[in-house]
Amino acid sequence: MQIPIRNIAIIAHVDHGKTTLVDKLLRDGGVYRDNQVMEDRVMDSMDLEREKGITIKAKNASVQWKGVTVNIVDTPGHADFSGEVERIMKMVDGVLIVVDAYEGPQAQTRFVLRKAIMEGLKPIVVVNKIDREHADPHGIHDQVLELLLELNASEDQFNAPFIYASAKDGFAVREMSDPAENMAPLLDAILEHIPSPEADPGAAFRMLVSNLDWNDYVGRIAIGKVLGGSVRAGDRITCIRRDGSRESTTVMKVFHFSGIHSSEYITGESGDIVGIAGFDEVSIGETLSSDVDAEPVPFVEIDPPTIQMRFCVNDGPLAGRDGKYVTTRQLRERLYRETRTNISLAVEDTDQPNVFLVSARGAMQIAVLVETMRREGYEMLVSRPQVILKRVDGVIHEPYESLWVEVSEDGLGDIMQNLAGRKARIINMRHHSHGISLECDIPTRGLIGFETDLVNQTAGRGAMSHLFKEYGPYAGEIRTRYTGTLVAVGPGVTTYFALESLQDRGRLFIDPGTEVYEGMIIGGNSRGEDLPVNPTRTKQLSNVRSQGEGKTIPLEPPVKMSLERLIEYIADDEYIEATPTALRMRKKILNATRRKRAAQSQATVSA
Repeated sequence: MQIPIRNIAIIAHVDHGKTTLVDKLLRDGGVYRDNQVMEDRVMDSMDLEREKGITIKAKNASVQWKGVTVNIVDTPGHADFSGEVERIMKMVDGVLIVVDAYEGPQAQTRFVLRKAIMEGLKPIVVVNKIDREHADPHGIHDQVLELLLELNASEDQFNAPFIYASAKDGFAVREMSDPAENMAPLLDAILEHIPSPEADPGAAFRMLVSNLDWNDYVGRIAIGKVLGGSVRAGDRITCIRRDGSRESTTVMKVFHFSGIHSSEYITGESGDIVGIAGFDEVSIGETLSSDVDAEPVPFVEIDPPTIQMRFCVNDGPLAGRDGKYVTTRQLRERLYRETRTNISLAVEDTDQPNVFLVSARGAMQIAVLVETMRREGYEMLVSRPQVILKRVDGVIHEPYESLWVEVSEDGLGDIMQNLAGRKARIINMRHHSHGISLECDIPTRGLIGFETDLVNQTAGRGAMSHLFKEYGPYAGEIRTRYTGTLVAVGPGVTTYFALESLQDRGRLFIDPGTEVYEGMIIGGNSRGEDLPVNPTRTKQLSNVRSQGEGKTIPLEPPVKMSLERLIEYIADDEYIEATPTALRMRKKILNATRRKRAAQSQATVSA
C-alpha cells in the first residue's frame, strides 16, 4: 500500500541556495496565505544562523501537494555540522541535491551524497542559481554524473532526474527551454521519483529518534520517522537506550509538522515524521517502541571528531563581572547537555576539576557552541584547537582532510606557498574560465587559520571547501602564526597616551579606556616574541613645556576579530576569555615571572 507521504532531506554545500529553495517550496506548497507576508530564510530560526548566513541545526517542515504530505528536512551545508546531516539519513526516503550552477558539486555535497547513496536513498539533482553570471548548467550536469559514478551509485540512483532552478527568482524547470513560472515542476518530481516510506501500519509502533526539540510545556520532544504501527497520546511505549537499557513511559503528546510549525496531532501514522513527548531523558539514536522486547533500530555511524579544545572555568581578574553561570558545576552541566542533541560532539572530564575536553568536527562547530553559551549567560576560557592523534602500529597518526581551493591565476603563487608551509600535498590542478581549482591533501592542523589567509591573500576572491579524509602519519611541525603578542604587565585602564607609543610595535586589539589585567593580550607584536608592555601609562605633568608637546599621532583603529578568528589566532599557551559582553585574549599563566619559569621548565623537558 502506497502511503501518501514523501520524506526528503535537502543537502548542499554552504551558500548553494538550499535554504532559499526551501522558502520557495513552502510558498508554492501553500504554507502561506495569499495575504501573508513571506519571511526570508524561515528555516534558519536561530539568531546565529541568521547572523552568519548558514544553517547549523537540521529542521523539519512540511507541505501538502496534490493530496500528498511532503516532509522536508533542511540540513546544514558547512562541513563542521556534518553530524546533523548524517543522522537525518535514517529519517528520509530521498534527497534533493542542490548544486550551484557555477561552482558545481563541492566538499559537503560529496560527503552527504556519499552517505545518502550508502543508505540507498533516491536523489533528485537541483542545479540552482541558473540565473547567475557565467552559470554552466549543462557542464554541472556532467560533473554531478561523474560524482555519482565515483561514489558507486546504483543504476537507479545514477538515473536521477535533473531539475534546473533559480531559488532567488522562485522557479524550477525540467528543461532549460521550459517557461519559468514557479516551483511546481520540482514538487511534481518529488511525488514522481521519491518513494513513499517503507513502513508497516499493522506492526507494533517503532521509531528511531533522529532529532530532538524542546517545548516549555512538555519538555523534551523526540523526532523521527514512524517505522511501524501508530502512536497517540496515552499509549505506553518503551525507550531502548544505546547502552541496551530500557525505560517505559506514557506518551504525553504527539506532534506533527504542518508548514513551518509543529502542531499537536491525534495519531502519528506509519511513515510520517512526528515528535513524541513523555520522556524526561531521551537521546538521538535511541529506539521508541510499543513492544518492550523489541530490537533496537540500527543507527547510522557518525564520523569521529578530529579536533579538541579545552573549556575552563574563567579564573581571570575580571571573572564573574557579567556572567550569570560561572561555576565548574554549571559549565560541566551545560557542556554535557549539549552532547544529548549534538552527537558529533564529545565532552570528557580531565584530571583538573575545572577543565573539560570538548571534541568536535571543526573549529566552527565549537565557535558556535561558545557563542551560544555566551548568549545564555555563561563565562569560560577556551584553548586553541588541537587535533586528535592516534597511535597505529606504534606510529603517531593525525587526521587529514581533502581540500578544494578556487583561486585566480594572479593569487596562485601566494596560496601555493601558504599551502606548502601547512604540509599540503597538491593532488590535482585544473584551469578553467574563471581561475584555477586546486585539490589537496592537508593535515587538519594545517587548515586552522587557512581560510583567513585565503581571504587576505586573494582580496576576498578565493574560496575553499574541505572534507575529512583519513588518518595518516604525523606530518611534522606546522607554524600558522609567525608573530608574537603585546602582553599587559599590570591591571588598569588603557590610555590614549600609552597606546599611541605602542602602535609602532604592532597592531593593537583594544581601544583607549579598556580595562586590562596582567597577562592580557592587547595587540600583536611585529616580531616573533611576546613583548611585555604597559598600556595604562599616563602622561607625566610638569611646568616645563618641550617643543612639539601637545602634538599627537592618530591611533589606528584596533583589529577586531570574530570568535572564529580568535580561535585560529591564539597560540598553545593562550586562552580566549569569553563572557556575555566581551571576548579577550590572555596568556594561560597570567604572571610574567611564573610564565617565564614554566617556559624554561618546558624547554628543559623538551631537551
